Formats: sequence, structure tokens, C-alpha cells
Amino acid sequence: MENKEIIKKFYTSFSNGNVTGMLECYHKDVVFKDAVFGRLEGDRAFKMWEMLLSNKKQDTTINFSNIEATAESGKANWVAEYLYGNKKRKVVNSVSADFKFKDGKIIQHFDTFDLWSWTKQAMGLPGYLLGWSSFMRNKIQQTTNNRLDVFIKK
Repeated sequence: MENKEIIKKFYTSFSNGNVTGMLECYHKDVVFKDAVFGRLEGDRAFKMWEMLLSNKKQDTTINFSNIEATAESGKANWVAEYLYGNKKRKVVNSVSADFKFKDGKIIQHFDTFDLWSWTKQAMGLPGYLLGWSSFMRNKIQQTTNNRLDVFIKK
């Protein structure tokens, strides 16, 4: 499978809630990084996607576009729309993804998005006031990684 097709399979599986299809695209030694989880390696990155998709709701939509790939790297844009938290705040998160490949699989996946924009939508006033800060980013990463630890122990 060509690298462009690997990215397409990853996001098609993501949009369909098919975690198995997504993880088939990842190398066992994958490194994932984003503003919410920070850096995750190997099985921890696999478990992160399992956790996120186990919580995926009917009202969640994932759309992707602008897939490009070479023999070594690739990129895509994707947008997630969902309701967040107890207050069910509407979030539209636009993400740029960068990939590196090894042995016909994704070995590195870095997602970039505006964390302040996300916190304003997801958290309301506290996100607006503090979402730009390293304090808030660190708190978010600590919280999401604690949730991931609990999920892994189940």
C-alpha cells in the first residue's frame, strides 16, 4: 500500500470509528504527539486511540482532506466536530497532521492545532482566560494522560 493510501485508510477508519483499521496503519514503535496528550510512544499511542474511539459519540464527525505523501513522509488536514464535557460544548478542531513512514507503516504522527482555540470552545471562560498558557497545556496533558493510565489498567 502506498503511503498516501495508508493515510487515507487511517482517517477513513477514524471517521468510521474503526480503531482496528487505524492501528493497522501504525508501526509498533510509532511516536504520536499533540498538544492534548504530549508525546506518546508505541503501545501507549495505540491505547490512546482505543480510548478516544471507545468514547466516540454518534454526534462526532471526522473529515479529512489534502492528503500528500512521499516515500518518507506525508501530511493531511482533518477536522473533528463533537460535543465536549458535561456541558456538551460544541467543538470544531482543525488539525494539521505530519507523518513519517517505516516498513510500510506510520512510524511518526504529529498533530498540530491551536490549543487556545480548542480550550475556548471546550472549556468556555476558563479556556479563554488560560488556554494560551503553558500552565493550561500542562494541566490538560496531565489530565488526559491520567485518563489514559486508568483506561490502560482496565
